[in-house]
Amino acid sequence: MDLTFIITIFLIGFVGSFISGMLGIGGSIINYPMLLFIPAMLGVAHFTAHEVSGVTAIQVFFATVGGVWAYRKGGFLNKKLIAYMGISILSGSFIGGFMSRGFTEDGINLVYGILALIAVVMMFIPKKGAEDVPNEEVTFNKWLAAVLAFAVGISAGIVGAGGAFLLVPIMLVVLKIPTRMTIASSLAITFISSIGAITAKISTGQVELLPSIIMVVASLIASPLGVKAGKKMNSRTLQIILAILITVTAIKVWMGIL
Repeated sequence: MDLTFIITIFLIGFVGSFISGMLGIGGSIINYPMLLFIPAMLGVAHFTAHEVSGVTAIQVFFATVGGVWAYRKGGFLNKKLIAYMGISILSGSFIGGFMSRGFTEDGINLVYGILALIAVVMMFIPKKGAEDVPNEEVTFNKWLAAVLAFAVGISAGIVGAGGAFLLVPIMLVVLKIPTRMTIASSLAITFISSIGAITAKISTGQVELLPSIIMVVASLIASPLGVKAGKKMNSRTLQIILAILITVTAIKVWMGIL
């Protein structure tokens, strides 16, 4: 492994983790296609879909740790929301992570493409009213949150994601959670989800050590920086950025599948 390889993987991890902290996602929605396509395009490495899903699972864990720590103050972490969705998504991610061993590369990419497409559609559904609700008065359907989180956990566990790129639009559109609370709480829920995905990926031999370490270093540096940037941005701007990123990623992945 040469310096070009290390720099390439570090930059991919840095970009994904910065976006993770800024938008409240684990970064896998960005890192998965970048790891799959960029190293191969530059000729520095070629990762299989299983290897990419393993590396992104590790990256998501550490990126969300940094993000949650940065959001620990301010009242944006909704403990009830985190508890209901966190336990459910952890259970689902265990199941999905173990299921992924039986998937082909094309199968994993197809699952990822479907998830990205669903997220795109949900991000463009109009959302009204939630931004005006004070943090302490925010309510949500607890059982609906738990069921949706479990479903996200299974599918996200397959592709090594924390599932935040689906959790965020679900929390915004379906559960009507304010944007900044969604961003902060989704980081915590994704952290819990990534525990299940990591356990399953490591136990089934799908994790490459060196690129995972590089991604972890990048995550610990970039994620808190992303949180700082996100706190200074308008809520609507954050939603637009996330919608654009998910749309571009979905198009890229589906072009590869088709």
